[in-house]
Amino acid sequence: MARIDATNERILSVLEQDGKISNVDLADQVGLSPSACLRRVQELERSGIIKGYRAIINKAELGPAMTIFVMVALSGQLRKDALAFEQAMAAASEVKECHNVTGDVEYMLRVEVSDLSAYKDFHSNRLGILPQVASITSYICLGTSKDERG
Repeated sequence: MARIDATNERILSVLEQDGKISNVDLADQVGLSPSACLRRVQELERSGIIKGYRAIINKAELGPAMTIFVMVALSGQLRKDALAFEQAMAAASEVKECHNVTGDVEYMLRVEVSDLSAYKDFHSNRLGILPQVASITSYICLGTSKDERG
């Protein structure tokens, strides 16, 4: 595993803000030579600390879209119930995030769909038919003032 010293922390911070930054510019920002910077980034990638790079899509530019946060309680507390539910959510393209949480429910989902009709279809025909699901509570996102996912 790569050692996380102050320089590696600076590298990670810069890459979180701009994953497309050139190695030369990254090296300049963190005070390393380009070759030393590249070695550190490669080690962070090799060790799994940097899992990958991706584009952040401005969904509003693609057309109408809705984000719904969905709280799901399971009917059973067995590991097999949780695994079956997680597998179903992994296969559902509408589900962008699936988090196992503490509290009154077992899961919190972030679902993205084109419109309310598409969400109704997901709710009724994908989520609502799972035998592991005891209850579903949906929260329609009206707006996002901060989102640091990258």
